[in-house]
Amino acid sequence: MHGPSHSPSAMPQPLTLYCKLVQSHTVATLDAQNVLLFCDLHLMNEYTSPQAFAGLHAQGRAVAMPGHNMAVVSHIIPTHPGLPRLIADGPSALQASNLAANCQRHGIPLFGTQDRRQGIEHVLAPELGMIRPGMVVICGDSHTTTYGALGALGFGIGTSEVEHVLATQTLVYRLAQDMRIRVDGQLPAGSTAKDLILMIIGRIGAQGARGFVVEFCGPAIDALSVEARFTLCNMAVEAGARGALIAPDARATDYVLAHAADIRGPARTAAQQHWQNLHSDAGACFEVEHQFDASDLVPQVSWGTSPDQVLPITGRVPQPEQLPDGPQRRSAEQALRYTRLAAGAALAGTPIQHVFIGSCTNGRIEDLRAAAAVLRGRQVAAGVRVMVVPGSGTVKAQAEAEGLAAVFTQAGAEWRQPGCSMCLAMNDDVLADGVRCASTTNRNFEGRQGRGAITHLMSPAMAAAAAVTGCITDVRQLELHHD
Repeated sequence: MHGPSHSPSAMPQPLTLYCKLVQSHTVATLDAQNVLLFCDLHLMNEYTSPQAFAGLHAQGRAVAMPGHNMAVVSHIIPTHPGLPRLIADGPSALQASNLAANCQRHGIPLFGTQDRRQGIEHVLAPELGMIRPGMVVICGDSHTTTYGALGALGFGIGTSEVEHVLATQTLVYRLAQDMRIRVDGQLPAGSTAKDLILMIIGRIGAQGARGFVVEFCGPAIDALSVEARFTLCNMAVEAGARGALIAPDARATDYVLAHAADIRGPARTAAQQHWQNLHSDAGACFEVEHQFDASDLVPQVSWGTSPDQVLPITGRVPQPEQLPDGPQRRSAEQALRYTRLAAGAALAGTPIQHVFIGSCTNGRIEDLRAAAAVLRGRQVAAGVRVMVVPGSGTVKAQAEAEGLAAVFTQAGAEWRQPGCSMCLAMNDDVLADGVRCASTTNRNFEGRQGRGAITHLMSPAMAAAAAVTGCITDVRQLELHHD
C-alpha cells in the first residue's frame, strides 16, 4: 500500500480507493505492514462469535461500542416453510440462544430467528441501510467482501479478531496490495455478473488475488445494477482477494440513500460530498492490473471442486492428461473423481437432481426475478427437486408481493423461509451423497452442500434452466417470460 508523501514541497501522491479507506480509518501505525484500524460496523453471526464473547467475559471486559455492532442468526437456521422458525438441532439451538443472551447482555442489535426481517447477514445489512460508502465493515465470514459494491471496505476476520473488535472496535490489520480489474464492453443477453466473476476467477485462479484488495472498474462494471455488484464483490474472495471495491457512483449512492432513512437534511449533503471523493486518483499505483472484455461472455458453469474450475456452458470437461504435470493436473484428476464427470464430456446435458437458488451471492430480488423469468409458465423436470430461498425476510415479502413466489410454486419449486440454507451443510438443508446440484452459491468444495454431494455453480437463470430441463442447460436456448 502506498501512502502520501509528507514532504512540504512534494505534491500529494495519488492514492487508490483502498489506500484512502485504510488511511481514513487508521488509529495508529504499528509497523510498515500493520496498522490499528477502526471498524465502523462489525457484523456477527451465531457460529464465529461464541468463543469471542467467552474470551471477553473471562477478562471481565465489556463491548466497547455496542452501537457499531450487529448480529444475525443465518447459517444454522432451518428454512422450512411456515412459522415459527424452530431450530431442532441441539448444538445449533444453543448457538442461537447464546448469541441472543450475549447481545442482550451488551446491548447489541440482533436479528433473531423470529424477526420478520431475518436473513443472511450480507443481504440484510445493505437493505437496512447499514452499509455506506467509505466504511470499514468486518464480520467473521469471508464473504464480507460483498460490501465493496457500495464503496465500503469489507472483509472477513477470525474468532480471536472478533474478540479484539468487541473489546476495542479496532483491528490489528495487515495491509494488502492493490489490484485493479477493468472490464470493458457490455454483458450480452443471457450472461450476468455471476458469469462474469466466475470467468474472472477461472482466468486468474483461486489464488490469483491472494494478498490483494481488488478494485473493479470499466464500462461493464458501471452498467451493473447494485445487486449485480454485490454478486461480483461477494465472490472476489474465491480468487483469494482480501477485499473488493467498486468506486461509488450515482447508482450506488442512490441505493444507499434509498435504504438509509437516517441520512437526510444537511447530513445527506455532507455525505454525498464525501462520497464523491471515494475513487482512485488518476495515476494511483496498482501492483497488478487485469483487463477483460465482457462482450463475448458466455454463461459459465463450474465443473470441479474449486470455483476456478469453471467453463463456458459450451465447453467440455478438461482432460487431465492434456494439462501440465503437477498440481493442476492432480487437482483436475481428483475433481473428476469427486464430481463423477467424464474427461472431455460436454457440460451441457449433464443430468442434475437438485437445484438451489439463494445464498448471499444470489438471494436478492433481482436474482429471484431472473429465475422466475425462466420458470414462468414451465414445470420443474421430473425427478428434480428445486429449492428457492430468499436472502432475507424483506426479499421474501417483496417476491411474494411481485408474484414471484407464486411463479416458483406453480412451477413445482419449493418456496422457503430466508437463510443461508443449502449454501453450506450447517443446517437442515443438506444434499445426499452423489446428488448433483445446480447451485447459485459461491463455493463448490468437496462436501460443501453435503458429504459426497456435487455442486455446479451458475447464475440464477442458468439454475432455473437446469430445473426445467433436468440437466445443465444453456439458458440462452430458452425463451424468457418476464412480466
